[in-house]
Amino acid sequence: MKSSKMDAMKLKHDINPLLLFFINFVILLYTVITFIPWYLFSGAIHVIAKSKQIKAKPVSSRPGSAYRSVNSLHCLASVLYPGCDTLDKAFKYARSKFKDRKLLGTREVLKEEDEIQTSGKVFKKVILGKYMWLTYDDVFSRAKKFGDGLTVLGLQPKTNIAIFCETRAEWMIAAQACFMNNFQLVTLYATLGGPAIVHGLNETAVTTIITSRELMQTKLKSIASQIPLMRHIITVDGTPTTWSEFPKGVIVHTMASVQAMGEKTESFPANKQKLRPLPSDIAVIMYTSGSTGVPKGVMISHCNLISGITGMAERIPNLGEKDTYIGYLPLAHVLELSAELVCLTHGCRIGYSSPQTLSDQSSKIKKGSKGDVSALKPTLMAAVPEIMDRIYKNVMNRVNEMSNFQRNLFILAYNYKMEQISKGYTTPLCDRLIFRKVRMLLGGKIRVLLCGGAPLSAATQRFMNICFCCPVGQGYGLTESSGAGTITEVWDYATGRVGAPLVCCEIKLVNWVEGGYFNTDKPYPRGEIVIGGQNITMGYYKNEERTRSDFMVDENGQRWLYTGDIGEFQADGCLKIIDRKKDLVKLQAGEYVSLGKVEAALKNLPLIDNICVYASSFQSYVIGFVVPNHKELKELARKKGFKGTMEEICNSPEMEKEAQKIIAEAALIANLEKFEIPLKIRLSPEPWTPETGLVTDAFKLKRKELTAYYQEDINRMYGTKIK
Repeated sequence: MKSSKMDAMKLKHDINPLLLFFINFVILLYTVITFIPWYLFSGAIHVIAKSKQIKAKPVSSRPGSAYRSVNSLHCLASVLYPGCDTLDKAFKYARSKFKDRKLLGTREVLKEEDEIQTSGKVFKKVILGKYMWLTYDDVFSRAKKFGDGLTVLGLQPKTNIAIFCETRAEWMIAAQACFMNNFQLVTLYATLGGPAIVHGLNETAVTTIITSRELMQTKLKSIASQIPLMRHIITVDGTPTTWSEFPKGVIVHTMASVQAMGEKTESFPANKQKLRPLPSDIAVIMYTSGSTGVPKGVMISHCNLISGITGMAERIPNLGEKDTYIGYLPLAHVLELSAELVCLTHGCRIGYSSPQTLSDQSSKIKKGSKGDVSALKPTLMAAVPEIMDRIYKNVMNRVNEMSNFQRNLFILAYNYKMEQISKGYTTPLCDRLIFRKVRMLLGGKIRVLLCGGAPLSAATQRFMNICFCCPVGQGYGLTESSGAGTITEVWDYATGRVGAPLVCCEIKLVNWVEGGYFNTDKPYPRGEIVIGGQNITMGYYKNEERTRSDFMVDENGQRWLYTGDIGEFQADGCLKIIDRKKDLVKLQAGEYVSLGKVEAALKNLPLIDNICVYASSFQSYVIGFVVPNHKELKELARKKGFKGTMEEICNSPEMEKEAQKIIAEAALIANLEKFEIPLKIRLSPEPWTPETGLVTDAFKLKRKELTAYYQEDINRMYGTKIK
């Protein structure tokens, strides 16, 4: 089974069989000659042994017993450093330990230009300079002044204060100021739509909002009248040209002016002591991206976050001052916030970026100038599967454009390295000669890629292992678990699973009778994933009913989270996500279809950039909405003799049928059941982005919004109006 899965992931070549036999003989000879010295001197013995170890065990022999990491069988970890049980204490400790070390970096903007495209559209392009750094001491000083300034504005301990801003150094400085003064930080995605922003701000009754100049002008201005309690807006990047359109009584400040207020205040140590948060106090009210409707505010305490980052840090070996992390995912997402807090508490540098400036090929980088990864050369990076899938498809498209010799050389090296990785071996010669250029796409020094937010396909994970010459730490966690749950160990190169429980938590599987999953199943126990530990959050803000349904407190006072995801524990204690309760639909004939499973099986098809599978209990077959890869679809249209614009190709019933045939073939190869294969599809000429409201900031599908958006197509494909 393992061999057949690997064969399915291998790239196809067109080398003459005799020549291939000779090449394979040479490769075998090279492997035999180099194996013994490599095995003895590379430390491989230690790595291979670790990869085969048991990673987690059940705490008792009873079915449904919780699994714990072998490193925390007797006691779950809860603090990084002795006595540092709140975020302000953890930062104060890090500041004393790494005082003059670089912490937060931002690239200076040397030049901005308007670039006119052939279509007539104007794109903003930037030329960026070096990273400019703030030390631990600088960040601590700025955060303290900002916090004191917020106090001058009238904020009291446990007051809610919102941050609605892009990922940048000022975001983290503002957050640390709130942690120091026991202000409750309300986080909102910068890409949320107006109604969702209004809902979050009004539900938390904030009077003060920290934002950027651009978001103030493009988002806040239009909804300001709907936020009656708003009194202060603080822009992190200077004063806007005008704010006359804001309601009366709203004052706009700059971050610098608030820091100046704080600098002028006298210090009252006795009073300052009262401001310090307790471990049980709320640190963040984090609004989810709303994949299932209106965003929910998750209340995350100081001890929740401290516990979560303690567990995450334990899975990254040798984490410390030599590491550089690139921050570009939304800090309003628990994955990014947790990753940056892990780095901040371990002496790592954090260099800021954005999806528009990340690489040399990014949309805002002027051709010929360097993107952020090339300038920063990070050693650590977090990504959501959608971004890794894009990298995978872009590199594969480049490989297909190579000459026949180059392409076959790359494929031989790729397939050879895949076989070696599956045995626990490395390939230093291939890494140096073949994959060096690909590795440079992410700066050339990445040693760990952390992936979370959604399931990562086996093919994409193996591609990242091979081409970027580093382990992929695939993780599983939710906002409700402070982002912590599981992460694969760096020497575990198995695909399709998310690792063992972190040292801060334990995980049990609860029977789901309707879906047919039981913790007594053989060979592996299966069921709904339930996470317990100090990382489990306090519940949903002003939503007791939902809190009661998703959370539970046991007889020992430990909180548990019912995730709605279905998992199985494998023999070594690693968890595999196999289904999701909300994604399961019963068809008219009684078959159950897992929408997520079908999407995962088809997403890496070259023709598909994104896919949403839809099924109705009133119908007997599955349908799908597909964002096609423009290049692949145009090539398919050319082969079929169809001419037209991308919109015309996508709207063509003939091309829908041709694309569906390719999808059906891929589904059969992926071993999907006949009833799981989409019989009809709708091709979408426009991509789904967070701005369209059809996917979240982590690029998770918003099924409710997608269903509403494609309702007419659903009616057409089913030939009736769906109830």
